[in-house]
Amino acid sequence: MLDFRHETFLVLCSCGSFTKAAEQLHVTQPAVSQHIKYLEEYYGCKLIDTSNRKIRITQQGLRLKEFATTIYSDSQHFKGNIRTFKSEEIHFSFGATLSIGEYVMPTILSRLLAAFPAITFQMTVANTKTLLEQLNQGELDFILVEGLFDKMQYDTMLFRLENFIPVCSPQAEFATQAVRFESLRNNRLILRESGSGTREIFEHILLDRNYSLNMFDRIIEVGNMAAIKQMVSKDLGITFLFEVAAKKEIASGELSKINIVDFSEQREFNFVTLKDSFFREQYMRIFQLLNQAAAEEEEM
Repeated sequence: MLDFRHETFLVLCSCGSFTKAAEQLHVTQPAVSQHIKYLEEYYGCKLIDTSNRKIRITQQGLRLKEFATTIYSDSQHFKGNIRTFKSEEIHFSFGATLSIGEYVMPTILSRLLAAFPAITFQMTVANTKTLLEQLNQGELDFILVEGLFDKMQYDTMLFRLENFIPVCSPQAEFATQAVRFESLRNNRLILRESGSGTREIFEHILLDRNYSLNMFDRIIEVGNMAAIKQMVSKDLGITFLFEVAAKKEIASGELSKINIVDFSEQREFNFVTLKDSFFREQYMRIFQLLNQAAAEEEEM
C-alpha cells in the first residue's frame, strides 16, 4: 500500500502543477511541496525539477511514477475484488476502444458468458488516450486498444491483427476502379476525433507517405462510427477504418472498399496491463479465455 504522499506525487505528475495538485487533493500548496520534499529525502534523490519555473519529472521521478502507478492500481483492484476471490468466480473491469468494443468484443464476450455463466465484468468504451488514463488510475484492470502508445511503459500482448482500409459509397466514381493515394485529396474526409486510435493510425499512415491531414481540402470530425459510416454510404465523403468495423456494410453493399494502388495496412489490437502487476497471472488467464473465445468465433 502507498501512503498519501505517493498519491500526492502521482497527482502532481498528472497535472504538472503544484497549484492544480493542491486543488485536486483539497490541500494547501505548501502541503504538496512538503509531501514531495519528504519523498525526495526518503528516496535520497531529486524527483521533481522546478528550475526555470517549470515542473519536470527527473529520471528517478519517472521510475517512482511507474512503480507507484502499478502499486496504486493493484491496491484499487485488490480492494474491489478481495471479497469475490473464489476459484470458480471471475470478475474483471476493462476498457476497449470503439472499433474493438463495438465490433469485436460483443461476440467474444457472448461466448465467454455461455462458457462461464458465473463470470461478471464491466466494459468501458473510450478512445486510447482516455483508456490509458483510466488504466493508470486503477479504474480498469486491463484495456484492449488499437491506438498508438508507448509499449515500454506497459505489459502488452498482441490480441489480433486487423486490416485498416479506406471505404466509400458504392455510388462514388472510384468505387469500382483502382486509384492512387494522392488522387483522394479532392474528396471530403470524415474521421474520428483527436485521441482516437483510428485517427492516430491514419495520421501515421499519412506521415509515412510524407503527407498530413492538410492534403485533404475538406475534413469533418465525427465521434460516432455509425454516423461516419452512414455519411460515407450516402456519398458525403470517404473514411479510413478497421475492416471489422465495416464488414457488415461491405457485405450488404452499403459501403465499398477503395482499391488504392500499393496500399495494404494492418495494425495491432493490443491487450494492455500495467507493468509488473501483482495480478498479472489473473490477467493472463482472462487474456487466454478471450483468445480462445475469439478463435472459436472465427471457426464458425
